[in-house]
Amino acid sequence: MPGYRALLGGALLAGAHAVAVPEPTPVPTRVEAREPLVTPAVRFNGRYSYLNNRRDIFDDIASGAENLVKSLGSVVGQDLPSYFISGIPQYFQDLPTGGQVLSSLGISDGDLDAKPTEVLNIPPYANWTDQGWNVRFHGNVYKQPDISLEKIDDLANIFLIDVDIKDLPPNEQEQARNLTRSIFIVQQGDKNVSMHLEPAPMQGSSGEPGGGNTIEAPGGAQDVNLPYLTTDLGDFDVFVPIQGNGLLAGNETNNVQRMNVYTNGTLTGNATAFLVPPTGLTFISDVDDILRVTKIYDPKEGLLNSFARAFTPWMNMPEIYADWSRTLPNDTHFHYLTTTPEQATRLYMDFIYKTYPGGSFDTRPLNFSDISATLSIRKYLLTKIFETFPQRKFVLVADTSNSDIMTEYPQLAHDYPAQVQCIFLRNTSATDDSNKFPYNTKGFEGLDKQKYMFFRVPDDLRGLDITNGRCLNESIPQNVTFGMQAESLGLKGEGIQARGSAMISFVVAAAVALLVLG
Repeated sequence: MPGYRALLGGALLAGAHAVAVPEPTPVPTRVEAREPLVTPAVRFNGRYSYLNNRRDIFDDIASGAENLVKSLGSVVGQDLPSYFISGIPQYFQDLPTGGQVLSSLGISDGDLDAKPTEVLNIPPYANWTDQGWNVRFHGNVYKQPDISLEKIDDLANIFLIDVDIKDLPPNEQEQARNLTRSIFIVQQGDKNVSMHLEPAPMQGSSGEPGGGNTIEAPGGAQDVNLPYLTTDLGDFDVFVPIQGNGLLAGNETNNVQRMNVYTNGTLTGNATAFLVPPTGLTFISDVDDILRVTKIYDPKEGLLNSFARAFTPWMNMPEIYADWSRTLPNDTHFHYLTTTPEQATRLYMDFIYKTYPGGSFDTRPLNFSDISATLSIRKYLLTKIFETFPQRKFVLVADTSNSDIMTEYPQLAHDYPAQVQCIFLRNTSATDDSNKFPYNTKGFEGLDKQKYMFFRVPDDLRGLDITNGRCLNESIPQNVTFGMQAESLGLKGEGIQARGSAMISFVVAAAVALLVLG
């Protein structure tokens, strides 16, 4: 397979103009959570997030293989390579910003003048304070440049392993091209954004957007101007107080209210807002390998499942969520969190709203653009929602192939013991032979064993008394070592080495990963 640098030097950049990309202004590398229950609008401040200082996006993608080579020598010990333990796919790291798109593809600012401004409006949640409802509007403003079909195919092939886009079935070609176009966009900074809100009608039964226990807002139609311009990378993230206009007060209803949110001036910025009362249950769910089949731990399969293949639910997980939506109290709220960057999340949101109870959404904003920030963004977003709803209880659902989940979820239970109701983690190491990611259960030591469960199939989640915090299915063996473990590798606890054929298979897997990553 040709290396990424070779692709970069070939047809991809043929005819590109030599446009200098200015060095971004250095920013402090820290993340701060928003103070809870703040009524005035709070801007998503780029000074307190991360910016990628590397300018050659294609070199960054290629560097993944080099990092693996450097780390391979430590595989036989406990110091495992970060790629294997992070669970964050290399192909969704370091995606290009607008300036990189313009310079790499030879597109001038003038070429964009006639293109319409588009908006990614991410489904927001709203909290209730003594000042009324506050809606967290967040998303991105951008333009989509004209890129020839030939170049789109060249760009898509960079993200595919051992397959050419032209060899895929027509429907997979189309999805790969659409996703590639959504990645190679030009973000629009310093733009005004305004929204129109109106009640969102019901659209179905248990699986409809918002789930079976949300209601159409009885009022609230209004226009809202966001108080700040978009960041340099086109992001907006701000809590804005809205007028009551017939809405149910948060301290007078147990129901989650739904409102449609339309971005004025564009046909692309539509979303559903969820007005969440102060008390009740909120499910925070990861998406990859828990709600859909992704296999991010298998690079070739992960790429095809993310770029080309139609999103497929993981087993009968939609039935479990539909049951929760039907049977749990009316104050139940669903929130979906993925660290996939904004540009690639339209497919995620479309899949969720066709398959699972609708709910608010969080993705990785462009201001969080490098690997260290990726590992911080989940904590940042989780802290934000926990502190926004300090009286709500949370059910966390994910899988064991992400080291940040394995760290942050139990830490939240230690830090917010009155708020974390349940933690449900799919044990991908035990159920998928292609997963060679060890996972660390050390953070769960000292937690109430009724509060968390490692499960293998969705049916393990049936019949639990979630409302009362009884989250363990006693018939499912847990085998938690409070250390590094992986069933397929023979790792069972801190300091225990994998031996024999298990270690050989792990090293072979690492070598295969090196080959497929170029």
